[in-house]
Amino acid sequence: MLDHSREVLPNECCGFLLGSPATIEEATRAVNLTPSPNRYQVDPRDHFAVIRRARKESRVVVGVYHSHPSAPAVPSSTDLEHATSAEYLYVIVSLAGEPVTEEVRAYRLVGERFERVDLVVIEF
Repeated sequence: MLDHSREVLPNECCGFLLGSPATIEEATRAVNLTPSPNRYQVDPRDHFAVIRRARKESRVVVGVYHSHPSAPAVPSSTDLEHATSAEYLYVIVSLAGEPVTEEVRAYRLVGERFERVDLVVIEF
């Protein structure tokens, strides 16, 4: 996710998170159909492809990620407006700051707001 975020600067990136309900096993990139520093639109072909792949591999899509190239890793009002699933994990990668400070935060949609979720990285 960090590499993807850096590669598309100054625009936002987006992608999907695959795994099981308790574990993110993989982040997979999606095409941003509206490259912009403060917006993204996932290509529906990528969305359907990742769903088919997850089913084939006996996994599920557990969430989505996107970047904030020049803002904190905090959901924007647009992020909240477009959030659709209380079951998804929403990960935001921030590359904001001078010098750039990389930050990754995760959230769940609870009612009509986001609640932060701690991420634990397990090295294999």
